[in-house]
Amino acid sequence: MSLAAQILDLAKERGIMIATAESCTGGMVSAALTDIPGSSAVVERAFVTYTNQAKMDMLGVAASTLEAQGAVSEEVAAEMAEGALKHAPVQLAVSITGIAGPGGSEFKPEGRVCFGIADASGVRTETVEFGAQGRDKVRAAARDHALALLKGALLAT
Repeated sequence: MSLAAQILDLAKERGIMIATAESCTGGMVSAALTDIPGSSAVVERAFVTYTNQAKMDMLGVAASTLEAQGAVSEEVAAEMAEGALKHAPVQLAVSITGIAGPGGSEFKPEGRVCFGIADASGVRTETVEFGAQGRDKVRAAARDHALALLKGALLAT
């Protein structure tokens, strides 16, 4: 059984609805979940917020956070996940913001992705350095990591 199918089963068992807030993955997490028939019982909505303006408009990410920390930061990932939880009738939300490449900088290298997972108990964040393995591989790895975060959060409930 795929990881996405496991997430759907766990969420159905627990009566939990999910939202995603994605930037560098452009909807890949929600696509993985909604590829499975019956996913509408669990997936409420997906926010694809590629630009800073979209993050502010759709998720309520503060301009001051974006300015001070940059879009690729745990602070923004936290506000994205909290915003998805606030702007959708869900109990669990995951967020992703990162640099899939090509490019990056000395301070924010290609392959750096920040994640947030939010539920009633609060928000947790983490950063994963996937490395400069190419855009497609970074995006796929970020999708898979976000799915693993969702599964872990569901198992903890």
